[in-house]
Order: sequence, then structure tokens, then C-alpha cells
Amino acid sequence: MSLDPEIKWVLGLVAESEYPKLNTLSPPAARAQYDETSVKLDIEPAPMESVVEIAIGLESRFVKTRMYTPAQTGVPDPLLVWIHGGGWTIGSLDSYDRACRGLAAQAGCRVLSVDYALAPEAPFPTAVEDVLIVWENIHARAADYGIDPARIAVGGDSAGGNLSAVLCHEAREKGLPAPCFQLLIYPATDMTGAWPSLTTFGEGYLLEQEMMDWFSANYAGDADRADPRLSPLLNERFDGLPPAAVHTAGFDPLQDEGAAYAEKLKAAGVPVQHYHHESLIHGYFNMGGAVKAAKAAFDQAAGDLRGAFHST
Repeated sequence: MSLDPEIKWVLGLVAESEYPKLNTLSPPAARAQYDETSVKLDIEPAPMESVVEIAIGLESRFVKTRMYTPAQTGVPDPLLVWIHGGGWTIGSLDSYDRACRGLAAQAGCRVLSVDYALAPEAPFPTAVEDVLIVWENIHARAADYGIDPARIAVGGDSAGGNLSAVLCHEAREKGLPAPCFQLLIYPATDMTGAWPSLTTFGEGYLLEQEMMDWFSANYAGDADRADPRLSPLLNERFDGLPPAAVHTAGFDPLQDEGAAYAEKLKAAGVPVQHYHHESLIHGYFNMGGAVKAAKAAFDQAAGDLRGAFHST
């Protein structure tokens, strides 16, 4: 296993950068820096026929979302509900704009990007609640939005992968409509584990232990880290969950828990594809403009999403 040469170049840029580490900043400052830097290596923005922001609510609580439509089809469209990463602390509609455009264009679907409330101002379980509000509402109003209710998938990276996995379990337990597919990009699935990859790759590969500690403290606070809504790997049941694609990276501290999650899905009889990108690091999903291997992994995810929609 060897690090991709272009990833080495990226890590060199980070090491030489004058930007401070995110976990040394206040959360608002970290968000502003992340929004500025995250697009620098990302793919070019794919043109969309429309991009509109929608406030989706339940009673008096509203969540801002952004709907990407690559082309008007005249028939109910498939939809990906996208939940961005960023340790539940950073990340925004803007920092994931290019990824959402790319997924919409390549998978031939609409994408709804969710601007869930961030920690520490809005700690656990606020993000889970926001995601469920969006999920219930988009299903209830699918016809109004021109969406095919049988073809609504969920996906996200890192913390967004965590929230996507949690949504699938919560939907089953609460009797809500299930996603037709779950796309989990290097998901955080276990806040309790001492996985070997956390130590082996916890320094020098962009996502470092001190940053992970900062993220988890912001989001989980004093909550029980074994709560399955924080650590979906610890759910007792995995049967009946949607088909999945789980992507992990070879130099990512989260790779072990991501692989363990894929194995639990498989053991429960859930159709799952596990892709392990040996030469990549955490965060590659936003590096496709500069790293060919990252773009290939992105394309693979979009292809699986397209396939899931066409098989439903």
C-alpha cells in the first residue's frame, strides 16, 4: 500500500500552508476557513438547470436545504438527499456545492443538500433531528417537488456518512419510508472504538486525532458515545436496511470502522459494495479536481448511485 503521489503533493501543500489547523480556531472561524479552502482542489462546478434553496420544516422548525436539478425531465425524478461532512462542526451548502453538482450531473438525479445545524452551538441530537425533519418532509411532499418517492436515496461523507447511516436505522425503527439506497463515504460509525487505524493514521494524513477529538467533543459533549444515534455500528439490528455502497480510504483513520460497518450490513443480508481506495486519504471526495484517483473514486460513487436509481 502506497500513498497516491498527488495526495502526497496535497499533504505537502497543507504542511506548507499558513492556514492554522481547524481545531485551533473558533467554530465560526473554522467554518469560514473550511468554506474557503475546501473548493480549491474540488471538481469544476457542473452546470445545472436550476439550483434553489428551500426551507423545509416540521411545525415551527425549519432546515435550510438546496435543490440541484440537472435537467427538467417532465416525469418524477430520483433524488439523493446529501448530508455533508465536517465533523458535525464545519461544512456547508457552499463547501459541498461542487460535489452535489457533480453527483446530480453524473448520476442523472436531483440532489437535496441539507444544511443541518452545527455543533457546538447545536449539539447532538440536533443534527439527527434536522435530518429526520427533512427526510419526513421530502417524502410527504414528493409530488409537489416532482420527486419519485420510490427513488429517494441518502448519502454523505464522514459525519454526513454517520448521519446517513443513522437515518436508515431511525427510519426503520420509526416506520418512516426507507431510502432506496445509502451512499456512505468514509463514514464515522463508532465513537467508542479503539480501532487500529485511528492510531496508525491519526497523524500526518489531514484528519488527525486532535481534530477528531475536537469534532466529537463539539458534537457529542457529555452524551453516551455508545448511543446508536452517535455510533450506528453499535445498533443491535442491521437487517432490513437499504442496499449500500461503503467507501473507505487506505490512509484514513476512520477506515476500520467503515469496513466494520460494511461487514455488519453484509452479515445481516443487506446488499452492500465495499470499495477500499488504498492510496487515498480522508477528504478525497472534495479533491477530484487535483487528484485523479480521487476523481475516479467520486465517479465510482456516482455510477453506483445511477445504477441504484435505475434498478429501483
